[in-house]
Amino acid sequence: MSRALPKYNKRRVGLAGGAAAVALTGAVIAGTALAGESSEGGGADARTLAGPGTVSCPDVASQLPAIPASAQAEVDRNLALLDQQITEANKRLVDTVGQGGPNFVQNAILGPLEDKRVATVNRIATAIGRTADRPAGLDSLAACSLDAQGDPAAPGQEETGGTETSAPPAGDAGGDAGAGGGDAGAGQDGDASGVGTISCPDVAPQLPAIPASAQAEVDRNLALLDQQITEANKRLVDTVGQGGPNFVQNAILGPLEDKRVATVNRIATAIGRTADRPAGLDSLAACTLTK
Repeated sequence: MSRALPKYNKRRVGLAGGAAAVALTGAVIAGTALAGESSEGGGADARTLAGPGTVSCPDVASQLPAIPASAQAEVDRNLALLDQQITEANKRLVDTVGQGGPNFVQNAILGPLEDKRVATVNRIATAIGRTADRPAGLDSLAACSLDAQGDPAAPGQEETGGTETSAPPAGDAGGDAGAGGGDAGAGQDGDASGVGTISCPDVAPQLPAIPASAQAEVDRNLALLDQQITEANKRLVDTVGQGGPNFVQNAILGPLEDKRVATVNRIATAIGRTADRPAGLDSLAACTLTK
């Protein structure tokens, strides 16, 4: 049995100049809301008050199949989490106005938001897939965009959602690396710049026996974990001196953890199709900066 699908990620935005509010198919929540607006108020009008813009994301709820009763509560929680993630991203837009370089919004807000959404929609798909056909293609709904409004408070902000760091579907992650590829861990690119290197827990040794049918997909995602560390170490060098004291955590380590959560979830899902799904891989997602 299935129940009626809750309508999440639906917001209205008040447009400047007195234009009528229109219903958006994506979730749009104002970065600086009018006084008294609730972030969960489905019918409330919202607008930005000075330029950082608002984040707009595709609506996930309307793209889901019938939800088994056994999965309804978990799906509802994750749909609510998608709303919360957008609310937090819009708050970050306001709190970080003027920080970083021209790609700050993409690297520190839209990219991390996309990674969080990839992990969340994968949990939704997994919950449904336990007792029904697992919905495919939800990752394509993860990328969000910036609807710039008001003053150009942060020149150079990207206006399209995070395509740069979007987690690829199985088959697009860059070839087979061998099951032992795992994480390269700390300092795979060296530390010639003196900015430090990123160290991450090794995922491969923590995996159970991998079914033959899952081997190629697991290998691709293990290779992707290595690639993510390489890219994060490059970003350390490229962004030296940018942002405030928490820039590395907010713009590099945090987004890297979100990417790794999505990637290890894909590994667990691949194994879980024909064997026991490994638990606790999310605990291997967080990385550290070694000086």
